[in-house]
Amino acid sequence: MANTNRLTSFTKIGRKVVCAGRNYAEHIAELNNTTPTEPMLFMKPTSCYVANGGNIEIPVGSSELHHEVELGVVIGKTISRVTPEEAFAAVGGYALVLDMTERNYQEQLKKKGHPWELCKAFDTSLPVSDFIPKETIPDPHQVELICRVNGEIRQQDNTSKMLTRIPEMLSYASKFFTLEEGDLVITGTPKGVGPVKAGDTISAQITGIIDISFNVIQRE
Repeated sequence: MANTNRLTSFTKIGRKVVCAGRNYAEHIAELNNTTPTEPMLFMKPTSCYVANGGNIEIPVGSSELHHEVELGVVIGKTISRVTPEEAFAAVGGYALVLDMTERNYQEQLKKKGHPWELCKAFDTSLPVSDFIPKETIPDPHQVELICRVNGEIRQQDNTSKMLTRIPEMLSYASKFFTLEEGDLVITGTPKGVGPVKAGDTISAQITGIIDISFNVIQRE
């Protein structure tokens, strides 16, 4: 059984962040990408975390930093090579996150066939909410995600549109990575991603459950 008291500090006790790419059809279409036949996973280090109210720093040399709002799943107990049912039983709670992406870097890296760390894993690239207890979200596949920039809605969509649902995603990830208490799995972003600049304020919410807000600044 998950230790909820410990999970409130998931950003400190977790050892990794597993991220799902291309998990919403309309987001795949807006970036003119191909749809994966299996979950497309990549990693972020926990050094990417920024707590609510903090600053998102634009990386040096960045020309197109994008917001991507996502539902995060906090792992409550260690799992490895488990079924979807076993994986879902290991969920300890949730978090609302922004997967910040340097889009110009990403396009260059994709063309070269290089890994994505420079565009996805830089410092402050994972703004995150406080821990959301599991019982607060009875069905994580019926959650409305909203992202605003300077008060204007940029993304507003429902997790019901995920191509790979959470039990299957966690089960697939557990075939390759042992998922441990406090680890975070982020589940992909819906349509509406777009650029931000220094001086902007990005806010996001799960209506009636949690709100987060961050200022965007230029890294010195």
